[in-house]
Amino acid sequence: MKITAITAWQVDLPLKEGRYSWSNGNFVDVFDTTIVGIETDEGITGFAECCPLGSAYLPAYALGVRSGLQEIGPKLLGMDPTDLNGINRHMDAVLRGHNYIKAPIDIACWDILGKLTGLPVYKLLGGAAQDKVALYRAISQQSPEEMATKIAGYRAEGYTKFQLKVGGNADEDIARIKACREILSPSDILVADANTGWTRAEAARVVAAVADVDVYIEQPCPTYEECLSIRRRTSRPFVLDEVIDNVGSLVKGLAEDAMDVINLKISKVGGLTKARLMRDLAVASGIPMTIEDTWGGDITTAAIAHLARSTPEEFCFSATDFNSYVTTRLADGAPQRQNGFMTAPDTPGLGVTPLPDALGQPALHIK
Repeated sequence: MKITAITAWQVDLPLKEGRYSWSNGNFVDVFDTTIVGIETDEGITGFAECCPLGSAYLPAYALGVRSGLQEIGPKLLGMDPTDLNGINRHMDAVLRGHNYIKAPIDIACWDILGKLTGLPVYKLLGGAAQDKVALYRAISQQSPEEMATKIAGYRAEGYTKFQLKVGGNADEDIARIKACREILSPSDILVADANTGWTRAEAARVVAAVADVDVYIEQPCPTYEECLSIRRRTSRPFVLDEVIDNVGSLVKGLAEDAMDVINLKISKVGGLTKARLMRDLAVASGIPMTIEDTWGGDITTAAIAHLARSTPEEFCFSATDFNSYVTTRLADGAPQRQNGFMTAPDTPGLGVTPLPDALGQPALHIK
């Protein structure tokens, strides 16, 4: 089997809530996502999606996805898409870094492999380790009262895990955390995610002020070293996200007891091949994971669901159903939230079929 063409489509994803806000005043009103299709000489086409969280979150941006595909796409023609390790080694050789650009290529190749073998991707990733996956709901940064009200609404929809977007003014963030914890049941999970937004001094204030609150502290500061400093000052369970972006950073974090949980974002680490490696290392080391991505629609949600379904429940801290946050449907067959859970399709590959009317005309076509 050989890759004969690579096509990419640009699609806007408006948000049901109108705006998504996080640390340091950052926000997005409409997400710019890229859908990738890889065609083969055997008539099988694999699909994937990559949607950066704006340009101020990670070293990634929407136009960069399509520019990067234009750069590496011609160098992948003629290769065997089922040779997943070979594809990844070749991408790393012809383009240094930029994992988010390589992720949709890798994911589309997994979709091809599943369609070729007749197996869902979760089977190829190790098999079903759980039947359904618990979801968390991200709560966009607003006033403490507004965030608590949103949590109450989403809790009524079946969610039991909530991620507060903090990382703003420390006093306001302390109030946000306390107001939201007060309306939850003891069994509900609350995560205060600063998205690198606090200075070390601000983070130290916040963790001291919430020392008696049942809350996880997530990625308080920009650097690994700053986060490790805060980790050593608090007894609250600790989550690392942005700074855990490859196997090396995960190994370092494990060796230095830097976290209790990691956020494993598929595009951040370069696709399902590298995410599976990190997932298995985390499981072997006893570290639970939130399995997710930076953002996306139906196809991203499907990839998340397959990796999460193949992860043991005790190590799957939560996952994300991004397609429930946006107004645009991209594909048939995508996972749908049911009472705070979702599952991966049992159909071959990712189990999704892109909707031509949603994709429109291609942004690029390489052959």
